[in-house]
Amino acid sequence: MLLRCAVRRLAASSSIASQHGRAIADSTRSTPTVTRRRLSVPTCPPAQQIASFPSLLVGPNHSLSPKGSFAEAQAAFLEPPQQVVERLLDKLIQLRVGIVAHYYMDVELQGVLHAVKRRQLQLLQQANDAPSHGIPPFPLVAIADSLKMGDDAVQMCQQSNVDSIICLGVDFMSESVAAILGRNSYPDIPVYRATTKHIGCSLAESAENDSYRAWLTKAADKNKKALHVVYINTSLETKAISASIIPTITCTSSNVLQTILQASAQIGPKDLEICYGPDTYMGHNLLSLLDAILDTQWSDERIARELHPMHNQQTIQSLRDNLNVYPSGNCVVHHMFGQSVVDTVNTQYKDAYVTAHLEVPGEMFQIALEKSLKDEGVVGSTSNILQFIERKVEEAAKEGDGRGVGGEKKTLKFILGTEAGMVTSIVRSVQHILDSNACQNVEAEIIFPVSSEAVMGVENDGSESNNNNTTQTTLEVVPGVAGGEGCSTAGGCATCPFMKMNDLDAVHDIVDMIQSMADSASGSTELQLQKHLPPNRLKGKMINGRDAIDLGSEPIVFMRELMKEKKLSDDLVKRIDGMVA
Repeated sequence: MLLRCAVRRLAASSSIASQHGRAIADSTRSTPTVTRRRLSVPTCPPAQQIASFPSLLVGPNHSLSPKGSFAEAQAAFLEPPQQVVERLLDKLIQLRVGIVAHYYMDVELQGVLHAVKRRQLQLLQQANDAPSHGIPPFPLVAIADSLKMGDDAVQMCQQSNVDSIICLGVDFMSESVAAILGRNSYPDIPVYRATTKHIGCSLAESAENDSYRAWLTKAADKNKKALHVVYINTSLETKAISASIIPTITCTSSNVLQTILQASAQIGPKDLEICYGPDTYMGHNLLSLLDAILDTQWSDERIARELHPMHNQQTIQSLRDNLNVYPSGNCVVHHMFGQSVVDTVNTQYKDAYVTAHLEVPGEMFQIALEKSLKDEGVVGSTSNILQFIERKVEEAAKEGDGRGVGGEKKTLKFILGTEAGMVTSIVRSVQHILDSNACQNVEAEIIFPVSSEAVMGVENDGSESNNNNTTQTTLEVVPGVAGGEGCSTAGGCATCPFMKMNDLDAVHDIVDMIQSMADSASGSTELQLQKHLPPNRLKGKMINGRDAIDLGSEPIVFMRELMKEKKLSDDLVKRIDGMVA
């Protein structure tokens, strides 16, 4: 909400740093070959490759109409077999297992998880006395952003008395869930990952190198008050090491603006240097937002009313001048939204709502920012994007019969400017809204802005040649061309290849192992399950005389206090003040 208020009526001319380099390697990229099909670099310009993006049309009575190969892949698993749902729910109840999953899981897994949660709630409604029927009162499945995953795991322990948690995400998420459980008196609840392999994150790992630590150390050595605002999507080790170098607080994409505004106002805009990292795109987007406020000369009264009560033009300028953004961190997913995507959005989707995660590059963020000025778009977190779509569909569904121009159905178009895995939650929400309002005349089209570099020429071999006995080249989306479904040869992905290391078979395997251990107390099964535990890099370690896990959890605690009290904690302020000799 604060982001939407802050950007309302900003001039569309506000510029955003667009010098983020895009890897151009077509001239040197080798052409991969396979037995039946050969992928080749398209010979036409990107603008001629894709006239429109793939999309999924969500209509009344749970109707789904995918357009394009990529959308068909997303839609294929939205309605899972009921026996799969019942089997998994029975096991979760019997073994007292909870599942927390990120929005970015693949659609097959998300489809089953949503159905399991829905089935549990149905059983609760049918039972007058839930405990006597053995149905836990709090859902055993939760799909959320990274911070809320930990909160939901705590609620599963408190209300549904679970004995273990399966965490579906990347490694830093399972690590954070375990830490949050530990700080909430559940240190003995095991948290299992979907695989024994390392599940990385390109963004989180950009903060785990020497250059990031050197960047922080340089800021800490200035004999000036400084605060490191670190994105929540980083490892516990990053948070711990950062906190040992410089006072550190975490942030989410929902509260990052409020965090830097409050810190600057509370410590003093001229006195405090704010180091934001590791997400370079989000940092540049924050700078752009502040520049737009200054360039359009918001009055002091308006800044106090719509942005922060302790700020004015002068303090916003000081904040902008003292905001130090880490220059070398990005997410492989949001990195995909480059110029070819922007060009297609501008030319083919002028009537669409545009959503953009705060991590996306400046070009895509700029479109969503300009759209948000007229309430035709949103910039923010995954939750912000979902809430915006829900609100627009709800408004349309309540507008009488929902008829559009000429008495036809009203189609709301939404550009999904984040990871495509969110589509399952969006589809479920849209279907629920249409059902609740008995609406038959509104539909929502979820549009996937897949980069044109992800569309490759597919050359058939001789057995599939055309009438002229020459190789026929067609254009289609080829999932996996760069190591992940929907990935671009230019380096970005419509779906996160790391998140897709979580799958339904792996969940069943873990549940079966928990069952086996419960039935026979098998030592070998217990050893196998231990391999699924989160990374243990900080256990037993001390940093500057402090327990490393506690130190890594501390920035999250500082953020929680800010969210609750609307100000930095006294302990954090004391540490910031102590940086000046």
